[in-house]
This record gives sequence, C-alpha cells and structure tokens, in this order.
Amino acid sequence: MENDIQVTTSSILSTIPTAVSRNNLTNDTQCPHWEVWDWLYIMQPAYMFIICVLGILGNVFVLLVFGLHKKACTVAEIYLGNLAAADLLLVSCLPFWAINIADGFNWRFGSLMCRLVNTGIKMSMLCSIYLLVLISGDRYVALVHALSRGRMRRPRYAKLNCIAVWFFGLILNYPTLHFRDTQFIPELNITACILNYPNPNIGLTCDILLILLGFIVPFLVISYCTLKIIRALREQVIDRFNAENTERKATILVLVVLMVFLLCWVPFHLVTLMDILMRFGVFGGCDFASGLDVSNQIFTYLALSNSVLNPILYVIVGKNFRKKVKELMKQLKEKKNDSTSGSTRSQLSSTLKTFTTY
Repeated sequence: MENDIQVTTSSILSTIPTAVSRNNLTNDTQCPHWEVWDWLYIMQPAYMFIICVLGILGNVFVLLVFGLHKKACTVAEIYLGNLAAADLLLVSCLPFWAINIADGFNWRFGSLMCRLVNTGIKMSMLCSIYLLVLISGDRYVALVHALSRGRMRRPRYAKLNCIAVWFFGLILNYPTLHFRDTQFIPELNITACILNYPNPNIGLTCDILLILLGFIVPFLVISYCTLKIIRALREQVIDRFNAENTERKATILVLVVLMVFLLCWVPFHLVTLMDILMRFGVFGGCDFASGLDVSNQIFTYLALSNSVLNPILYVIVGKNFRKKVKELMKQLKEKKNDSTSGSTRSQLSSTLKTFTTY
C-alpha cells in the first residue's frame, strides 16, 4: 500500500510492499509514537523469515509434484501451479525486507534490488488474484457450462492465460518499477527504499488504479463465479455422471483456496481503500491515521500467511493432489528400483564375461 507514513526519531511506519514514501513525510510533533510499533518492529523480521522458510518449502513441493508427475497437468493444476510460483516469488523477496527492518529500514542492497524486490512482491499479489480469477472462471465453465467445457478448457489455452496474467502484472507494476528507488533520509541518517513520486497526485492515481484493477474488479468476478459454482454444487447437476467426480473434487479445493485467499487479502485491501479515502479528506485525525498504519501492518502479516497456507490446503483438502503425490512417490520408487536393477544386471554381466574369458 503506497500510503502516507510518519517519520519519527525512533521509527518509520512501513509495510512490506510499500516501505517509506518520501512525498508524505509528517512531523514527529503531529502524531505521538504508539508503543505497539516497538513490538511490531521486533516481531517483523522473525515472522518474515518463518513465512519465507515455510513458503519456499511448501510451494517448491507443490511445483515439484505438478512438474515431475508423469501425467500432464490439468487446466486447474496449471493455474494452481502458477499460483504456487507467485507465492514462491513473494516469499523469496521477504528476507530482503526482514533484513531491512532489522537494520532500522536502512536499505543495503542497492537501487536495482530496491526496484526488483518490491516489484516482485507487488507482482505476486496482483498475479495471485488474477490467477484466482482464471481458476474461478475455469470452475465456472466446468460446472455451469459443462457442454462447452471441451472447447473452452484446454491446457494450451490455460498456459497462454497464465502468460497473459504475468505480463499484465508486470504492466500494472510499472509505477513501482519506475518510481521506487533508494533515498537518503537525513532525519534518520539512513538510506531507505522509497516510492519517490514526482507529486502526490501521481501516487494517489496509481493507488486508485491499483485498488480498482488489483482488487475490486477481480473480486467482483471471483464472487460472481463462486456464487454460480456453489449453486451448481447444491443442485448436484454433476452427480449424474461418474466421470464428473474429479471435477467436483477439484472444485471443492478451488473454493477453499478462494475463500482462504479472500480472508487473508480482503482486510489488507480494505485498509488500502480507507487510506485512499483519508487522503481525499473523508477521514482524518492523528489517531485514525496511526490506527490505520497499525492495521496495515497486522493485515499485511495476514496476507503474507496466504503464501504458506495454500500448499497446506492442497494436502488437507485436495484429494486429487494427495493422490498425485502418492503416484509420484511410487513413480520415483519404481525409477530407483529400475536403476538399481539395471546396475545389478550390468555387474552380473561383467562378472559372467570375466569367468567366460578364462
């Protein structure tokens, strides 16, 4: 959230995707320092490192299962695999911010990494929600428009859709990539990674576009598809055909992933929306601004946890995914046995040749 921040002698109010914004520095005399910030600064680095380790392990595991399994991925699995890649991108960027916060927001990784790390974090957020749009749309077509499923749901089209999502995410991230840079802040004697907009109006415009294209529009699409999917499941239209049981299982997993994503990210985006309204003068006051910043921090942590929860959901809820894991383990075991058997046969052949030579 590219929002106003308060610079004090002891802290910088910062979020994961935003950090310090140079255009809206306020004076220490305007708003008192809340003690909760000291607690937040202590827990942030440790929390990020935990999320990073768990997120990398979980999402790499998901990608390995989808990538190494002998069967080609279904349309839903292609989308879920790209979602895992987006989560992996996010958690891979977190150590830089953990070190940055632990070092008092003194960015030590240079201007290029300042741009790339923040672009990676924002891309992960945007691509995740649009991948969920594709996932919900795929389930909608599979259940509500079953007759046209064969024409509209092909792995080739799914891969092209994923490429389009990543490209679109990069375009929406242009302001972050262009305006994010390192800047020395004399008041704190640090070099911070900031969003240096030419003027506040540009920053406000970028934030409004981001909340519209990065949350409100995809949220409405996801909500519509989800309601239709739930209605189709209630009517149990797909129970007429045994072949559709796989679609039903995949749909249940998708619905759980959608619900958890919304629970994790909706509060963050609502705080972003409140911040925009505050800059329009709808809300005001020092206590409200400070409370908004604290809420932003807490809901950011909630949003980050989604990158760890998705792989766990695949294992707990995804029956097809668990089946795929078992098949992969069996596949690797058979390959290992074949390799061992081949080596044994080679050794026996070599021994026989030795005996027959003499």
